Amino acid sequence: EVQLVESGGGLVQAGGSLKLSCVASGSTFGLYDIGWFRQAPGKFREPLTCLSTSDGSTYLADPVKGRFTISSDYAKNTQYLQMNSLKPEDSAVYYCGVCRLDIDTYEYDHWGQGTRVIVSS
Repeated sequence: EVQLVESGGGLVQAGGSLKLSCVASGSTFGLYDIGWFRQAPGKFREPLTCLSTSDGSTYLADPVKGRFTISSDYAKNTQYLQMNSLKPEDSAVYYCGVCRLDIDTYEYDHWGQGTRVIVSS
């Protein structure tokens, strides 16, 4: 069973950038579709990304298109979430997880403890 650990969150000013990391252990990283979701206080979980290992396709949610990108370093069992042009509404706890498409939304399993991102205005 894969275990995932997120890191890289912090406090950043609006317009700034952060790069989050998701390190996998316990199983072969390349076997899983890995993606990110976030959850802000009092709000529902928001799916953000999912990278397919089968065809390399990437899902990016509309609110982050053009600002966030994901990449993987399979040698390091790590997926990265590069976040640019951050906005205060991006403030949330960010989680990576094993992602899958469930009808019309992405679901996640095996997420880690999350990493908090705070974007100040």
